[in-house]
This record gives sequence, structure tokens and C-alpha cells, in this order.
Amino acid sequence: MESCIIETPLGFTQITGDDLGIASIHILDSDEKLTDVIPECLQDCVYQLNEYFEGSRKQFDLTLNPEGTVFQKTVWDALEKIPYGKTVSYLELSKKIGDVKAIRAVANANGKNPLWIVIPCHRVIGTDGSLTGYAGGLHRKKWLLDHENPYKQQSLF
Repeated sequence: MESCIIETPLGFTQITGDDLGIASIHILDSDEKLTDVIPECLQDCVYQLNEYFEGSRKQFDLTLNPEGTVFQKTVWDALEKIPYGKTVSYLELSKKIGDVKAIRAVANANGKNPLWIVIPCHRVIGTDGSLTGYAGGLHRKKWLLDHENPYKQQSLF
């Protein structure tokens, strides 16, 4: 398994994967040494993440290979279908996978998403529209949602 560390607007990010696909993308809570040479199997992921942060990419086209249970992968597949700039509630997500009573299990699987941004768990919010738990911190979730919002707030001053 290859690994690299890159810098993003939200902090240092570690990407792991191999020729079978990207296994994980995690935001790190500390400064790390940036990778000098990006392994070939991770280069496209780094390129696409950079495009996302620049605002020119709204959809990822990567081979993904996350580890998880069948249920987790079902939830992650549903997360991938949430369009850029849109949000859904945990309840809506539970309905999409066919089990409205699985809301807590869906929230748990969402929290275990190993592919930050690429599988957009940040697009899931509370039923009342509130920002709820996010492994990367609510400040990052807010940043990501603002970044994807097609209606940017204009400054009056």
C-alpha cells in the first residue's frame, strides 16, 4: 500500500492506495512532512483533489477500494450519489438505502467513511438543517459546504 501526504486548504491530508484503488483519504490534525514524490498510483487522486479545492472539479473519477462492511459500503455508495452543492439528512439517506429505522447505523457508517471528500459524507446534515457531527470537525464541514454552495455570500463591505 502506497501513501502520501499533501497540503489542502483544510490541512494536511494523507492518501493511501495501490493499483486496486484509493483505500483512504484522511485529514490530519497535525502538521506532517509533505511527500516529495507522489506514488504513481496516487497521482490522479492528488490531481483531482487539487482541482476540487480550486473549484474546477465537482465530481471525482477515481477507482476506490475502501475497507468496510457490506452495510457501510451500501451507505458509502449512497453518499456518492449526493450531488455536488446539495445536502441530505440522515433520515433521507436512511430512506435511500431502504431502511428508515437504520438512521443511527447510517450515521455510524457515515462517520467511518475512509474517503474524505471523494465520498461526500460532509453533505449529510441534521433533519433540521443543522451541521451535525463530522470526523474532520464541524469547521471543515462548514468550509466544504460553503465551498460547494453555488450561491456564494457576497460581502457588502
